[in-house]
Amino acid sequence: MKNSAAFRELGDFTATIRVIPIALLAMCIGVFSTFVAWALLKLIGLFTNLFYFGTISTALSSPAGNHLGWWAVLVPMGGALVIGFMARYGSERIRGHGIPEAIESILINGSRVQPRLAILKPLSSAISIGSGGPFGAEGPIIMTGGAFGSMIAQFFHLTNAERKTLLVAGAAAGMAATFASPVAAILLAVELLLFEWKPRSAIPVALASVAAGAARRYVIGLGPLFPVPPHPIFIGPEGLLGCALAGLLAGMLSGLLTLGVYAVEDAFQKLPIHWMWWPAIGGLVVGIGGLIFPQALGVGYDTIGSLLQGDVPRYMIAGILLVKSIIWIVSLGSGTSGGVLAPLLMMGGALGGVEAMFLPNEGAGFWPVVSMAAILGGTMRSPFTGIVFALELTHDINLLLPLTVAAFIAHAFTTLTLKRSILTEKVARRGYHLSREYAVDPLEILFARDVMRTNIVALPANSGPLDQPRLLNEAHGQLGQMLYPVVTENGRLEGVVTRTKLRDFFNGRDGLHEDAVVCYPDEPLRLVVYRMAETGRTRLPVIDDPESRKLIGIISLDDLLKARIRDFDEERRRERVLRIRLPFSRLRHVPETR
Repeated sequence: MKNSAAFRELGDFTATIRVIPIALLAMCIGVFSTFVAWALLKLIGLFTNLFYFGTISTALSSPAGNHLGWWAVLVPMGGALVIGFMARYGSERIRGHGIPEAIESILINGSRVQPRLAILKPLSSAISIGSGGPFGAEGPIIMTGGAFGSMIAQFFHLTNAERKTLLVAGAAAGMAATFASPVAAILLAVELLLFEWKPRSAIPVALASVAAGAARRYVIGLGPLFPVPPHPIFIGPEGLLGCALAGLLAGMLSGLLTLGVYAVEDAFQKLPIHWMWWPAIGGLVVGIGGLIFPQALGVGYDTIGSLLQGDVPRYMIAGILLVKSIIWIVSLGSGTSGGVLAPLLMMGGALGGVEAMFLPNEGAGFWPVVSMAAILGGTMRSPFTGIVFALELTHDINLLLPLTVAAFIAHAFTTLTLKRSILTEKVARRGYHLSREYAVDPLEILFARDVMRTNIVALPANSGPLDQPRLLNEAHGQLGQMLYPVVTENGRLEGVVTRTKLRDFFNGRDGLHEDAVVCYPDEPLRLVVYRMAETGRTRLPVIDDPESRKLIGIISLDDLLKARIRDFDEERRRERVLRIRLPFSRLRHVPETR
């Protein structure tokens, strides 16, 4: 049976030659997304210099060096007010930090993004960050790159899955171009956006990220973005225990940040004013926080770089953990436009600065880098992305083992304590649910032969009215059988008849279906399910091969449940397979006799 044609056609993957034109189109989108990232970074620099320094320049600068005094409080408020108007009268989808909006477009909107969003999202984000918003540019770039990828895809005759691939290709390319991190961008796409691991989507997304990473060297510059001094490749047991503790602390901070953002969002929902005004209230908090700690304003790439060099005073670490966290939580909860990666990196680096005060000294910037990866693994529930992201930002491969320990400990903590991440919670609040667990579908590894029923009643093709009483009794004796195959004397399938049309079959054969929908014993159950969905049939005869068409069984929806029951049993049933027997365990206790 394993040499049948159906079995020989099965392969590890289902990709077709169609992946080549999609990959070529994705590479073009990747290069284009690099220029989109460059333009957004220039816009951020333009608005920062205009709002805080009154100059026309696109060079990235920190708002912390402004001399506006108390007037600086009004700058974030003004920028947030503009964003509120843009969201109400332009597109409400510019609100938020980009990645949840991309997820929603993929899962709900058929990977279709409004063209105006490709203009309004980067513009609103540049105004938000340029006016002091404590955000990063990566979230808006991810959404903007995805929007352009979706727009380009909509000009071609593509399937929904292919549009999704190109949308994610644009998003991943935007991240690769921003941070010079093409591999982390691929992992982010797999862990957060694609919701699958298939060559048909992974190959185009990977090539788009690589194209963006290569184009970045000519458009924006080389990496790494945050170089660090080389660290030792061996840190010893104490260092690894410290990494586990750093992961646990990062997981706790991740949980607090996630709960804080949505607690603030719930508080804004109770305000008796239109949501258009909420960002302005958040901007007021940002402005006050900027007076207390100016380094909390804006993207903060310079502050992240200082944290990784290990030359940050304690007051700055405290300012990041307190002021930066508070204004980021309030501003993001108010519904303004901005990203989450850069703020999380800064807060993780500050947490690492605290840990460096009492954990073993493993070199300058060691604990900030470890905590940065851990907080990404905990907050975004993307540990692989966090690990590779930290490696690409620093180019320090010696950190691989410590990063893995910390990121997965943080991931474990938030997975066990929070139902959803900071990204998926927003999607859930809009009435949708998504699972981020990837596993082999039991319908893929079981075949029709494993669940089909062979104890069935088949009707002879040459039966007549005289055979009606006997055959009706046999048919009704199989209470669970609702479809009856019609076969010739040698067992060849001729058609099928439903239970409700048995009498019509015997009287005039009106119920006979000449072209019965069939399946084969070596077909995976997933193909059987797809065939049922396409044809509307819930019961299919199983034949040995297309030529002989010999009937060997029937499969129904009830039989398909056996695969799910088997999977459920494997997850819930506990048993001890191996037992330890002591040498004298078989000797029975013999009571003493007198």
